[in-house]
Amino acid sequence: MAMATTVKVVLGSIAFAIFWVLAVFPAVPFLPIGRTAGSLLGAMLMVIFRVITPDQAYAAIDLPILGLLFGTMVVSVYLEKADMFKYLGKLLSWKSRGAKDLLCRICLISAISSALFTNDTSCVVLTEFVLKIARQQNIPPHPFLLALASSANIGSSATPIGNPQNLVIAVQSKISFGNFLFGILPAMLMGVFVNALILLCMYWNLLSVQKDEEDATMEVVAEEDVISHRFSPATMSHLTSLNSQEWSSTLESMNIHSSPNTGHVETLRNRLSSSENEIHKVPSGRFESARNSNASKELTNDGFTDANSKQSSEGMEGLTTRWKRMLWKTCVYLVTIGMLISLLMGLNMSWTAITAALALAVLDFKDARPCLEKVSYSLLIFFCGMFITVNGFNKTGIPSTLWEFMEPYAQIDHIGGIAVLAAVILVLSNLASNVPTVLLLGGRVAASAAAISAANEKKAWLILAWVSTVAGNLSLLGSAANLIVCEQARRTPHLGYTLSFWSHLKFGVPSTLIITAIGLTLIKG
Repeated sequence: MAMATTVKVVLGSIAFAIFWVLAVFPAVPFLPIGRTAGSLLGAMLMVIFRVITPDQAYAAIDLPILGLLFGTMVVSVYLEKADMFKYLGKLLSWKSRGAKDLLCRICLISAISSALFTNDTSCVVLTEFVLKIARQQNIPPHPFLLALASSANIGSSATPIGNPQNLVIAVQSKISFGNFLFGILPAMLMGVFVNALILLCMYWNLLSVQKDEEDATMEVVAEEDVISHRFSPATMSHLTSLNSQEWSSTLESMNIHSSPNTGHVETLRNRLSSSENEIHKVPSGRFESARNSNASKELTNDGFTDANSKQSSEGMEGLTTRWKRMLWKTCVYLVTIGMLISLLMGLNMSWTAITAALALAVLDFKDARPCLEKVSYSLLIFFCGMFITVNGFNKTGIPSTLWEFMEPYAQIDHIGGIAVLAAVILVLSNLASNVPTVLLLGGRVAASAAAISAANEKKAWLILAWVSTVAGNLSLLGSAANLIVCEQARRTPHLGYTLSFWSHLKFGVPSTLIITAIGLTLIKG
């Protein structure tokens, strides 16, 4: 594609630069409006500067990608409501054999859940679980937080619904869900294994520290707290101490009243004998009052019977509610499994996800507004603005010119070309973010590969998906999943932990380079 006019090139570059700055640094001091507003600003400037027309801007919005993203987010909301992520949290702590075993579990569960429910969702719901279990193990949480974020990124590369850039690739390339999955799955599994191995090597000494018994006793977290989604300070110890004090005072008073004192025994005998004499002296009128009192006692007993029947009916209602809840959760899981099977069968991904989302809303049999309000509409709007902005930048001709310069060195029919292409994707994904990188390079890389052979086209798309996703592990700013884990860890009440940029970079650089290189050898075209 030839370069546009100088005015269009300059104005389009300015609009894209503004979008890029706000997408990568959403809280810049001179314009702290965030990513979503930044993408809309970039899109608006592309139209105002006449880089693209309003009709071209509307046409640039990819509705199938937005539909697939919306559907998967709604399904994730209902899965969370059905306690799916609570069960994943239980798996983290179930029969754990120490810190090393826990780290490997986090890597595996994070990767699998991210492939099925998106990496951002997994990081949002699993970060608190990881912090609580790290506290239970009395170990600094940063190895576990790194395992969660990095494995979420690696695992999400295996499916089109794992992350936003894979959604874009799957829709644009028209690669079926099954072909996408089986093309990247070997690389993903090996990547998770190598990632866990790198973490174990880097933090072996830290994970091998034996807990001090006294500290361990003070730091133990109740199992209910470990598997609960929202943290609340434990109060069991306070209640236990209070109850023990009450019991001790009661026992003490009982001991006082039952002390073996002969004076008390004689007094008790005198009271008993006097009561017997009073009984013999009771007149007939008093017997009638006694009968009335017995009748009232019988009525009282009938009242107790009514209360017991009321309690039993409430118990039956509670049992029925539990069965309804269990049945609904089973339906949610079956619908989700049905969605995954439909995707594997090659049905339209966007409409399959939307159908599953609406089926869950109907099965819930309640107003769907509270669940729909949990959908990240700001992310959908961000995508709309990004589609328009990237399309406008493509119209300037700058990406085509740069690719024409790099294309001879980035052919995927030999190892050197694959290495150059991976390096370009790796750098751009960390500079311009992974989704814009996919939008800028996807069509060009695929066309270049298709010119060699038709089989290479699919492999080029899968290489783009693998490298752009794993590239997010390079630095803390490399992916949204990293930032989510960092922010969630910092804000968690009573368990807050700050994951620094440098501690992540020290692990991220070697992990990303090694895993990317190994995965490239395992991707099937």
